[in-house]
Amino acid sequence: MKLKSLLLLFLITSINPVLIAQTDPNIFDKFESKFYTINGYKINVEVLGEGDPIFFLPGGPGNSHDYMQGAFGQYYKTNTVVFFDWIGRGKSEDAKNTSEYSVENDMEIIEKLRVLLKFDKISLVGHSYGTVPAQAYAITYKDQVEKMVLINGFHSGAMWQANCDSYNHYAKTHFPEKWKVVDSLRTLGYVSSQEPLKTVYGNFPTKYIYYHDTNITSKVPKTKFRGWAPEVYETIIGRDGDFDVSGSMINQDYRQQLKDVTAKTLVVAGRYDGVSTPEFAVQYKTFMPQATFEMFEQSGHNPYLEEPEKFYTLFKSFMGIK
Repeated sequence: MKLKSLLLLFLITSINPVLIAQTDPNIFDKFESKFYTINGYKINVEVLGEGDPIFFLPGGPGNSHDYMQGAFGQYYKTNTVVFFDWIGRGKSEDAKNTSEYSVENDMEIIEKLRVLLKFDKISLVGHSYGTVPAQAYAITYKDQVEKMVLINGFHSGAMWQANCDSYNHYAKTHFPEKWKVVDSLRTLGYVSSQEPLKTVYGNFPTKYIYYHDTNITSKVPKTKFRGWAPEVYETIIGRDGDFDVSGSMINQDYRQQLKDVTAKTLVVAGRYDGVSTPEFAVQYKTFMPQATFEMFEQSGHNPYLEEPEKFYTLFKSFMGIK
């Protein structure tokens, strides 16, 4: 799904006027980093506001918290908002051993942070990969989750693999000239985390994959920051993760357990999402019938950017934000 390179598109200031109206242009200046030691590592945490706590979980798995803060930071006015960087990402310390990068460890960091911040129950908002540890947490610690929003997510490693296959079919059939180069490099044994395949694969157009409207990008800080951690992605998804998913991601499967999640849940999908495709996203209606499901008909992988008025209205209503 070329998550490694395409998610770097988040690292530009948004030019969408509706999105700007929804968020504070100086939102990043309102937050301060505080470092908590979790599992022996300093984890960057940024908390602001009062009221019911909401944890925001970014995608990747290699992204820092910043793009989520740009889209949701304004809710400090009504809630306690919690943004943080998982180990090896953003401002948090790198693991001494890459084997420590896993879905399971990401899930446990949520719980340890909840305890450190002395919250009873929390709500979770996950985007893309962030929905994976969110679901794992809601299944494992069901009594600690009040509400959960899953934005363009994945219910299993099998879904992640199927979406890789779907994207690769799209790329091969729509851009055969480019795909010849991919094929030749694959024949030589290159995997998706190796150059030059990494660059060639990352240069496919993003329309109908990440953005239905390719003029849309996320708000991020003006200061220098680590927005992407390739080593984390390659460990959790696999060295050849854009073709053959491995790592701890392939072992995740929540399909049989989602029906037992007690947290009030909203599942969001994008009609033109080439990463979490509608074919598999709609399966949440079967696996999690108690959840509210909403398809955004003019969006790709980022409905809060492409249909902000509809998204934020739905989000505020679901979360009970006045």
